[in-house]
Amino acid sequence: MPENILDRFRPQVAQWFRDVFAAPTAVQAQAWEKISRGEHALVVAPTGSGKTLAAFLWALNNLVEREGQLALPVGSGTTGSAAGVKVLYISPLKALGVDVENNLRAPLTGIARTAENLRLDVPDISVGVRSGDTPSAERARQVRKPPDILITTPESAYLMLTSKAAGILKTVDTVIIDEIHALAGTKRGVHLALTLERLQQVAGDFQRIGLSATVRPLSAVSNFLGGNRPVEIVAPAAEKKWQLDVHVPVEDMSDLPTPEQGSTIGEMTVDDAIGISSPSVDESALPTAKSIWPFIEDDLYAEIMAHRSTLVFVNSRRTAERLTSRLNELYAQEHDPDSLSPETRRDPAQLMKQVDVAGKAPADIARAHHGSVSKDERAMTETMLKEGTLKAVVATSSLELGIDMGAVELVVQVESPPSVASGLQRVGRAGHFVGAVSHGSFYPKHRADLVQSTL
Repeated sequence: MPENILDRFRPQVAQWFRDVFAAPTAVQAQAWEKISRGEHALVVAPTGSGKTLAAFLWALNNLVEREGQLALPVGSGTTGSAAGVKVLYISPLKALGVDVENNLRAPLTGIARTAENLRLDVPDISVGVRSGDTPSAERARQVRKPPDILITTPESAYLMLTSKAAGILKTVDTVIIDEIHALAGTKRGVHLALTLERLQQVAGDFQRIGLSATVRPLSAVSNFLGGNRPVEIVAPAAEKKWQLDVHVPVEDMSDLPTPEQGSTIGEMTVDDAIGISSPSVDESALPTAKSIWPFIEDDLYAEIMAHRSTLVFVNSRRTAERLTSRLNELYAQEHDPDSLSPETRRDPAQLMKQVDVAGKAPADIARAHHGSVSKDERAMTETMLKEGTLKAVVATSSLELGIDMGAVELVVQVESPPSVASGLQRVGRAGHFVGAVSHGSFYPKHRADLVQSTL
């Protein structure tokens, strides 16, 4: 390794990095050592260690002085070149892709300003997002003027290769697969592996870079990433600090006390009233009258109010909606009781559709985030949480992977997470920067949850 890995970068890129950061992290230095030589790389490091920049910075370095990347005079037209996409970033979540697009603005703007200060040509690198949320007009524009960096999902990448948009992928020289652990070993992963081989036929050889914070075994995932190609594994020793607490708000989970005040989540539904059992996927949202939920809600509300920003994970969309409503009701009871007048609430017997929520409290401190929420609403919720203007977001796995929620102080998991890796990914949303402690609270619903949460 050279004395300073930044010496391999172009002056405007290296100077921007030095102006913003004290020094490269261990994972960045080791990743750039491999990536700069054109090798395929699997980069594994704890959340908040700079993995995304480790993958992108060398690609940006290759773009800044490439023909067609220089800034055009004012009024000469929109950004984007007719040549084609150079960097394809594949994310398992649409929200993660949008987050990466936003996070790329800082280095792109900073490198351009640094180039101007150094009296070098100012680069104009364009970034685009293509997913199920992308309007048809934007997709057509991307075909006419392809972005230099395209952020997409595995499914959208496949669809592009089966349409006339495949033409803009002929120039791809780098593919970055983020949160690769969420794809390897799954049906989506098998589908993605086929897509990468199809891309190989269209674009020829390209560099493959995989990113993850929690992935094992490394050899198996590296084989998934490279296929029959050798992949360098970058996994420097790193100590991630965690503060994990398990909360049981009752003395005996097998003999629950009757709460003094009912909970909207614990109220009887129409199905309960007529004796129909609800599907297991929604059991968390439909407990019986003698429920632990009111006690969880009270403790959770107290934790949320004690922190500046909290990200709450649940395991179903229905639970997310109802818990969000209940948290807002608790806040309204304390600060604005008039907003909970009988005219603004519905009888639980009126809840006929699965999307209904039991309360109509104003959204003061919490918002829900899941796949059924519209694109604009999700974006607004993410922005409010990042800016610290929202106390809490109640989410499903839609915010689990890689989202940079820098303002989040605490992550809460209600019920046990789907897996240990999933739990670590979720708690890792708190303290999402180098050297930070990630604080997580777990609220088991029953004794089996308690056992799984402590493992």
